[in-house]
Amino acid sequence: MVRKFDFLVIGSGIAGMSFALKVAEKGTVALICKAGMEEANTYFAQGGIASVTNLAVDNFDKHIEDTMIAGDWISDRAAVEKVVRNAPEQIKELIHWGVNFDKKEDGTFDLHKEGGHSEFRILHHKDNTGAEIQTSLIEAVKRHPNISIFTDHYAVEIITQHHLGIIVTRYTPGIKCYGAYVLNENTGEVDTFLSKITVMATGGCEAVYRHTTNPLVATGDGIAMVYRAKGAVKDMEFIQFHPTALYHPGDRPSFLITEAMRGYGGVLRTMDGKEFMQKYDPRLSLAPRDIVARAIDNEMKLRGEDHVYLDVTHKDPEETKRHFPNIYQKCLSIGIDITKDYIPVAPAAHYLCGGIKVDLDGQSSIRRLYAIGECSCTGLHGGNRLASNSLIEAVVYADAAAKHALSVLERYDFNEDIPEWNDEGTISNEERVLITQSMKEVNQIMESYVGIVRSNVRLTRAWNRLDILYEETERLFKRCKATRELCELRNMINVGYLITKQAMERKESRGLHYTIDYPHHADEADGKKK
Repeated sequence: MVRKFDFLVIGSGIAGMSFALKVAEKGTVALICKAGMEEANTYFAQGGIASVTNLAVDNFDKHIEDTMIAGDWISDRAAVEKVVRNAPEQIKELIHWGVNFDKKEDGTFDLHKEGGHSEFRILHHKDNTGAEIQTSLIEAVKRHPNISIFTDHYAVEIITQHHLGIIVTRYTPGIKCYGAYVLNENTGEVDTFLSKITVMATGGCEAVYRHTTNPLVATGDGIAMVYRAKGAVKDMEFIQFHPTALYHPGDRPSFLITEAMRGYGGVLRTMDGKEFMQKYDPRLSLAPRDIVARAIDNEMKLRGEDHVYLDVTHKDPEETKRHFPNIYQKCLSIGIDITKDYIPVAPAAHYLCGGIKVDLDGQSSIRRLYAIGECSCTGLHGGNRLASNSLIEAVVYADAAAKHALSVLERYDFNEDIPEWNDEGTISNEERVLITQSMKEVNQIMESYVGIVRSNVRLTRAWNRLDILYEETERLFKRCKATRELCELRNMINVGYLITKQAMERKESRGLHYTIDYPHHADEADGKKK
């Protein structure tokens, strides 16, 4: 089946939905969701959304500086300024769409402070800010007559000149995107979605790791699709491991213990109850995530233990329950009363700072294709994301991409020459076993060799193992009918390869990328920070 829309938006998190709402007055929009609409990273973001709102103590320059410091000075300053200065306006837009942020009795925002921030500037809704944003945007999207929602639809490939029989390489100028081939999981058919403008908003890729806080749909689909279409992908080595995921063996994904709990006064302790962050950073438990994650990783390795503890037992019990109701209930369900007991925590893959390279308008290197949200690399995060900057980046760049896309929409038309998907082939139960086993192998490879601390030996081993899986999976893909599981496996291998390759290329330790072979910044020799 061939479908035509002015805008094709792949992904239904905060980035994809806010873009859809911003362009829907001017054209038809297809919103592609690989599962249900709640199944997005946005929904699981607990902490909040960063924006300068209290001008009595805070200002844009402070937020910009905090972001540059957290990014280890390799953030793109123009991107940082864009996000920080446009943040308050987009907060108003979210409120207009129905998002409720917590307020104090005097009517001002109840602002949190998180690691790396110099001021209280995190707007939140209890400890489930992402869920509040996601559900509010879902209602707004459902109400809009120009937005067609396709749940249980899975984008397999974006369509470029390659599908017209033209040879496309990484050096081909003017690659164009004409839409995407999309698998309808209810029928098993791959439909052709033609569009004037395509937007990749597929979220992150942390499901390539065994321990992750992300929903398991986060398999890096958009990044892999764009890379296969010869688009530019950047900074994939910078994977942020959240220092404090609830340690409860068997849970996948891991339940997130928000950074706001350390901002609230939580103290990290080893299993014998001793504080340890004073050995690593003067900011103690409020140091940026990469420092805290490496510190916890080091303590666990030194002691041969599986986790450390986060302690909020010294805080007022009623206040703790009021601030963190979901965390309180989750921990209680596994026998931990956080007002009396320490919380077992360990790092887990949480956020990707790199992705599809885009400009200040969210345009990728492929024409007519934009990328926004976690799957994009705007340059905001540099080597490490400042807490709660991701949700605001998503809406600011959705706004920029929407404005640019609307300004050029009239120039484009549908490409009617695109052939329909060739879906010959079958898949047997035996092949399903191969797919699930290969997925587990990718998880083990990435967890063991491309984790918080890396080395040349580990990265080379990961590269070689992934190469074998790649060859096996491509052979399987060529002879089988496309399924979501098989496509996800392809994407996970592609993304694992990109993380490994770009980690091997960075001959220094910087931000989230730490290697024992190059433990210092490349520019430390001349005393400069670039």
